[in-house]
Amino acid sequence: MALISSLGMAACSPGGFSAPLFQKKTENPYAPGVNQRKDAEDGVEVGHRLMAAGQYELAIKSFNRAALAQGVDAEILSGLGSANLGLGRLGQAEDLLRRAVKENETEPEDWNNLGVVLMERGKTPEAVQIFRKAYALDNGESDAIRDNLRLALAKSENSVINDLDDDNYKLVRRGAGDYLIRPGI
Repeated sequence: MALISSLGMAACSPGGFSAPLFQKKTENPYAPGVNQRKDAEDGVEVGHRLMAAGQYELAIKSFNRAALAQGVDAEILSGLGSANLGLGRLGQAEDLLRRAVKENETEPEDWNNLGVVLMERGKTPEAVQIFRKAYALDNGESDAIRDNLRLALAKSENSVINDLDDDNYKLVRRGAGDYLIRPGI
């Protein structure tokens, strides 16, 4: 009889997925609720962090949320273009980066990324001009832009004499949204 009554008491004890009443707040294994009083993180900043982590799809979503919240500007267009470049969506990346440099013509990183897209798409003569513009805007301070310009010039000069194998170049990500074309192995 004692066994039956103890089983009956066990069935009446609280359980399930709710936290026990006697548990301290610091030991709660459940996710905290959303704090409605706090400001949300800046979508552009989150997008840049996701780009640095190689999470291009999530970065695109974050840049899109930022565009809805604050409107589309050159930084958001650049971020979207760079994320699409990271995903290999060269057509979309080219369109977005062209819009970014049209809206803000003073960012050498945007010009550089546009040049990388053009190189990847086989538009070497235009890429050379774009890299020259990026190099001039940067005052020659960026090694990545200088290296990209050198490779584009070498490719354009060698393509007249003998065709280069396109597989000898690869896209390397440097920094938050900066890309470098580097000779492959």
